[in-house]
This record gives sequence, structure tokens and C-alpha cells, in this order.
Amino acid sequence: MGSKDNWYQIATRYLFSILHFKEKIIPTIVFVSPKGGAGKTTSALVLASQLARVSEVTVIDADPNRPIATWAKGPNTPARLTVVDDADEENIIDKIEDAAVKTPFVIVDLEGTASKIVVMAVSQADFVIVPTQGSQLDAEQAGRAFRVIQQHEKMARRNLPYAVLLTRTNPAIRTRTLVHIQKGLVDAGIPVLNTEMHEREAFKAMFSFRQPLDHLSAVDVANLDKALLNAEAFAKEVIDMLRSGQESREQHEH
Repeated sequence: MGSKDNWYQIATRYLFSILHFKEKIIPTIVFVSPKGGAGKTTSALVLASQLARVSEVTVIDADPNRPIATWAKGPNTPARLTVVDDADEENIIDKIEDAAVKTPFVIVDLEGTASKIVVMAVSQADFVIVPTQGSQLDAEQAGRAFRVIQQHEKMARRNLPYAVLLTRTNPAIRTRTLVHIQKGLVDAGIPVLNTEMHEREAFKAMFSFRQPLDHLSAVDVANLDKALLNAEAFAKEVIDMLRSGQESREQHEH
């Protein structure tokens, strides 16, 4: 119970702060992954559904397969979660700006890194998350996402906070490969979230049953309680990073 209360307190305080900050900063969180199967859409949906427990959230599903829009057609989609599924490279900036007027959080799910829509969405981001599996190939592919972010920073002359989210990791076994990859990222100065998205049946079941995590049944899904704790920890860390960025902006203003 303490974990749940802690999550609500942190999220509610942050929500209050962004709604009362003089510039009305509405966080736009963009998920980018050059490689398929990295858990990008799952991570975006987990974060969105967690935030929807305390706030209005818009998810812009710009993945060509529209997986989150399909998921949202199922029962029990959170009342506070809105999915926009008609974004393309011609209107993505307008869609993000429109969503930011309506809801305190905007989450954008993209495919690949080479397309124009990715560059445009990143230009509107307050925080970019790069989901990456714990393999050397995935880590190398993630470099393409870092280059998109760095190019934007040079063009816009602003720092764009971002971090790698290690996904589909084994909660019971810490492989040498994963440790090596994580150390390599950190040594290269690339931020890595402390929270990992573990390989859990519950995260797959969200799409199979078209249900949020908290509407799944522990009878049907193994280790559901652990998946819920994982989701809360992920959302908490993202909010902590957003809040840290906001505090930095406020100090800069003064």
C-alpha cells in the first residue's frame, strides 16, 4: 500500500506544479526506437495508463500499425486517456500542440528514426525515451536515436533531456551482456533509467486482452502484482526526471 500511496503523492504534487507553473509547461514525452521489438509501444502504453490514474493524458499513436489505437477499442480504457491516431508528418506538430492545450501530459509513440515525422516530433519533446533491449545489436541501433536528438539540440540550441529505457530484461537474472551494455552507455555519457521494463506476461496481456494492467486478472496472468510495481516504478522515475527538469528551468529563470 505504501508504494501506491507514494506514487499517487509524487504524481499529484508534480501535476499541481505543472498546472500552476507560470509558463504552464505541459510535458511532451516522445518514445523513439530504431529497432522493432524493443518494447517501445508497450512502454509508452504502460506510462500513459499509469499517468491516467492521476491526470488527463493524450497518446499520439504515430506508429503506422496504430497498436495503441487498436488497444483503446477494448473495454476499460481509462477515462482520462485519449488516443489520437491520425497524426502524420504533415500534422504531427499541430497534433502535439493541440493535445498540450487539452491535457497535462502528451505521449508520442513513433516508429523508426529515419522518417521526417520522428524529427518533427522530437523537436516538440520535453523528454525522449529510447527503449532498448539488452543486446549489443540493440544498443548499437539506439545510436541512431541519439543522433536524431543531438542534431535537434544543435539546430534548436537547447538541451533535450533523454534516457535509455532497458526493456524486456529478466528480473531474476542479471546477464553479463546487460551489465556490459549498461556500463558502455553510462561510460559514453548516455543517461540510462534506473528502472527497467521487465519481461512480464502481464505487459503482453495488455494487448491480448485490450485491458489496462489494473484490469487484468491475476488468475489469467502470472506475476501481475510484480508487473504493476514495475509500471509504477517506471512512471515514478519519469515524473522525477520531468520534475527535475522543471526545477532547473525555474532556477534558470531566477
